[in-house]
Amino acid sequence: MLQPLLVPLAGINDFFSAIAQPLYWVVSGIMVGFHWLLTPVFGAGSGAAWGLSIVLLTVTVRAAMIPLFVKQINSTRGMQEVQPKLKELQKKYADDRERLGQETMKLYKEEGVNPMASCLPLLIQTPFFLALYRVIDGASRGEARGSWLAGPQHQQLLDSLTHATIFTVPLSGRFWPFENGFGGVQVLTAVMTIIMVVAQFFTSRQMYSRNMSPAAMTGPMAQQQKMMVYLFPAMYIFFGATIPVGVLIYLLTTTLWSFGQQEWIIRNNPSPGTPAYLDWEERIRAKGLNPRKVRPGDKLTRARIAELKAAEAAEVAAQQQAAPKKQKKAAPPSAATRHQPTQSSRAKRAGKKK
Repeated sequence: MLQPLLVPLAGINDFFSAIAQPLYWVVSGIMVGFHWLLTPVFGAGSGAAWGLSIVLLTVTVRAAMIPLFVKQINSTRGMQEVQPKLKELQKKYADDRERLGQETMKLYKEEGVNPMASCLPLLIQTPFFLALYRVIDGASRGEARGSWLAGPQHQQLLDSLTHATIFTVPLSGRFWPFENGFGGVQVLTAVMTIIMVVAQFFTSRQMYSRNMSPAAMTGPMAQQQKMMVYLFPAMYIFFGATIPVGVLIYLLTTTLWSFGQQEWIIRNNPSPGTPAYLDWEERIRAKGLNPRKVRPGDKLTRARIAELKAAEAAEVAAQQQAAPKKQKKAAPPSAATRHQPTQSSRAKRAGKKK
């Protein structure tokens, strides 16, 4: 009787399975490839080889996403810069929500910003995160997810992943539920979760406190940023308690990557009008350069610094050469000219004689 109702659900399951299989293939393939490279160093059955394979998988994914991250930074900066104009629109069309939406989209188009661009890195990472979760979760049950772990020819590899441990803790172990009481699994996952939460908190906080202008800190984006400062760490506490250690390795690595990447961006490519930008200007002046002649993000190699200094010196020399010409054009009258009596002075003298 219920079979007709289950047919659509089966179709949906097949659809998601068709999407997931290529991701399983990619994730398991990258992991197996790095494991093969690390086997001569750590051994085929070593948990360290599998743990480092997950770390290198994370680095590969994040490195491939660097262009998207740059786009995200530019989009976030653009959104900050249009906040004053956005506030004007909100005041102007406060009673007309439809017109406000139209004018807002028009403003985004004119300024070349896309509010959704900041979500791209997270959206692209999520499928890899879920695929890794499924691969490791399947391995903990002896199930191969991904063709690189499937089949009799890969059974030994699957068994190696299934029984792999790091610090005597299985990669498939979880904080909850307590299968064997509170032990090494709980200690390791708790430590990793604390590191993730702290790193994520400072990643979000430094973006809000150092790389947002005073105008942007009063807009709707500032409110969202304030929420993110506490929302993501809270999510990581939930993840830390429920996902396998192997997936936690991925999450910890990507969090630390985000922290370092964010710090580099704020230091070298800050948004104008922010505390980070003022710090950047001071560092540029300390190098003997004019901040107005340098763009944030420029690679200041020795050759580039020498080039900028030479260009600035040439500009100063040109200004000094132009200064005497201006003085000649506006030169004061000569001494003889100054002592010649004018018509008014002659009239005054004639009056005195009378």
